[in-house]
Amino acid sequence: MSTTFSPTENEERAVRIAGIPNPKQQEFFNSRTRFTAYGGARGGGKSWALRRKLVAMCLRYEGLRCLLVRRTMPELKSNHVIPMLREYSGLLRYSDTDKALCFDNGSRIYLGYCAADKDALRYQGQEYDVIAIDEATQLSEYRFSIFKACLRGTSSFPRRMYLTCNPGGIGHAWVKRIFVDREFRDNEDPDDYSFIPALVFDNRVLTDSDPDYVSSLLSLPERLRDAWLYGRWDVFEGQFFPEFDTAVHVCDPSVIPNLSKRFVALDYGFDMLAALVMSVDETGRLYAVRECCVSGLTLTEAAEEVARLCAPFSVEFCVASPDLWNRRQDSGKSGFEIMQSVVGMPPMTAADNRRIAGWRVLREYLNPSSGTPRLCISRECPELIRCLPALLCDPDRPEDASDEPHSVTHAPEALRYAVMSRCPPPSLDTDNGFIIPRRKKQGFFD
Repeated sequence: MSTTFSPTENEERAVRIAGIPNPKQQEFFNSRTRFTAYGGARGGGKSWALRRKLVAMCLRYEGLRCLLVRRTMPELKSNHVIPMLREYSGLLRYSDTDKALCFDNGSRIYLGYCAADKDALRYQGQEYDVIAIDEATQLSEYRFSIFKACLRGTSSFPRRMYLTCNPGGIGHAWVKRIFVDREFRDNEDPDDYSFIPALVFDNRVLTDSDPDYVSSLLSLPERLRDAWLYGRWDVFEGQFFPEFDTAVHVCDPSVIPNLSKRFVALDYGFDMLAALVMSVDETGRLYAVRECCVSGLTLTEAAEEVARLCAPFSVEFCVASPDLWNRRQDSGKSGFEIMQSVVGMPPMTAADNRRIAGWRVLREYLNPSSGTPRLCISRECPELIRCLPALLCDPDRPEDASDEPHSVTHAPEALRYAVMSRCPPPSLDTDNGFIIPRRKKQGFFD
């Protein structure tokens, strides 16, 4: 069976593209949403479907401008350009000068790469009718936003973006948030996004021609097998906290004991304030009670947000990143002085911000080997619940968490400060209060 496409409305000639799509591929072809992601497991036939979709649209619309993107140009050429020239040699030609696949009706598929944020800047100001991003989880959310801005023009062509993806990579968190979990922000219309899950079992062409492929995936380590064979988005290779399990570590707010002491841990940056109200019960078990994760705040505004967060609780102190004690050149004051001057801001103390040591302690708190982990996260901390399993291992220092994607690092950093604060549990007999450790003097003005 083959599908017929008319190159233009005025032409009588039809072009037949051979091949029989499986049901998931057909669903991908039929999608009319502005952003369509097709992904999950390896071997689902995503690349073939993406190539076919682009060629079909170029044949259907005269003068269509498409962009096909992958992380590097060599990957793009080996995975798409060579197969397209082989499969559709009579319909298109490759222009090395323009780095494009050209059709007789004026339509073009431009070839692009984006291995780093600086590469994305090359596309600012450009316009495309259709953008296809292969292996979208290899791109940061910032790079994705640049390509979204390129999806525009004055023609009447439909504006579409097609993405293929597998679990893992620096883009795992934003792809999962938008397409899998469908957790949208204020500027994102849910009707614009659709996700088509793909499994190797959907691709009968592959399983019939290579019966051993599934067996090779079954032989992989458990976490890699779950991601690559079953397309699970909650586990993937390179995950920094594979022990995190929402069924084990996430609780209802009602289970947090009343007999507990509360403090706040915060990580501040203009790109994101992450503040966590923490609670310690009489056994020393730690609870993340409530969170505030807001971007674009000045130090004063951040302190005001923290004060509002703390208002319903008897918060005794705030542990924060030591860099807030550095004096700012613009005002001569430290971030600590600015934030501490806000009414309602709890007494602040500098956190122990050793990274590897802190992550080790946090891993101990998450360890459920004793039956009950020492850390429980309330459902009222959705950003922490989203970000903690999305942290990746630093490729150069496996014991440290990667700074990419940066958007998922803030809430876990605040949690690391919390577990490193070494807070004593409340006493059943007497209440001696928290002992805030004295910060070491670091300079003449301290």
